[in-house]
Amino acid sequence: MSARERIRIGQLGIGHNHGSGTMAALRKLTDHFDVVGVAEPNPEWRRKRQDDPAYRGLPWLSETELLNTEGLEAVAVETDVPDLIPTARRCLEAGMHLHLDKPGGESLAPFREMLELADSKGLMVQMGYMYRYTPAIQLCLRAVREGWLGRVFEVHCVMSRMDGMEYREWLSQFRAGGFYIFGCHLIDLVVSMLGRPDRVTPYLRQTWPEKDNTVDNGLAVMEYPHATATVRAAVVEVEGFRRRQLVVCGDKGTFDIRPLEYNGPNPLPTTVRLALSEPAGPHEAGCHEFEMPTPKGRYDTQLIELAEIIRGEKGNPYPSSHDIMVQEALLAACGIEQERSVEG
Repeated sequence: MSARERIRIGQLGIGHNHGSGTMAALRKLTDHFDVVGVAEPNPEWRRKRQDDPAYRGLPWLSETELLNTEGLEAVAVETDVPDLIPTARRCLEAGMHLHLDKPGGESLAPFREMLELADSKGLMVQMGYMYRYTPAIQLCLRAVREGWLGRVFEVHCVMSRMDGMEYREWLSQFRAGGFYIFGCHLIDLVVSMLGRPDRVTPYLRQTWPEKDNTVDNGLAVMEYPHATATVRAAVVEVEGFRRRQLVVCGDKGTFDIRPLEYNGPNPLPTTVRLALSEPAGPHEAGCHEFEMPTPKGRYDTQLIELAEIIRGEKGNPYPSSHDIMVQEALLAACGIEQERSVEG
């Protein structure tokens, strides 16, 4: 494949809440992608979301038509969450690279088998963890990797929001509710910094058990030989988006990001507070506070990387071994398959 050849890509499913944003990004990134169309087998999701501007003017195809499109190389899998992994497997069997939205299912085995299939066929699976690619997170990962903070002993992260009854009802189908949907982003970041945890202990709670059976707030404690990480996610926090945060503490410094993002009616910049006991990287010792650039698009950077990997311009920084570790830790944090996935 030539270095600048555009990737022919389609989207399978529109039921995921990231689906329209992913499609809008793909259509904008015309230097990298040639979007052939979209498919949604579920008539209810098609009825609810087909008029979204992100899909305007695109051909609506059946799954079979999409996967048999001449020259198709990749598929963005954006189905409703319970259908993600079986759909991904069908796309891999058809020989497609994937942008696969998250999470990776409530059972480890199908997820692992899906990634093993991709590896056996030499196909790329990019999980939809978009925070990996924000400038603030990239700088934090660099700080940890290059030792700016010394030995990390504490990570604290929060990803919360406020949701209404319709979304709570949808969340109730998952054992860990909102933590399953939102905590996965944070666990991906913790594993990127600290690797596979020795133990994960979940604390899953219902604010209104008399009203519904939705787990709407949760905490997971991830244990490491020299560190602990706390991961919190809730769907009952007023203005929770404003307090989304990542704090990493080491014996030589602290890296504090807040908010992770806030693109509401009055957008807030992402602010980094960096405290160092000695010079590190380009920074002097002392306390530093600075704003990070806001990405032009929430999904742009990861999708550009997908195209670059498919074209062979770069390697995959998140191989299947990483994604399996994340999924193991997520399931343990959700109270699912804990003994088998993390401790044995």
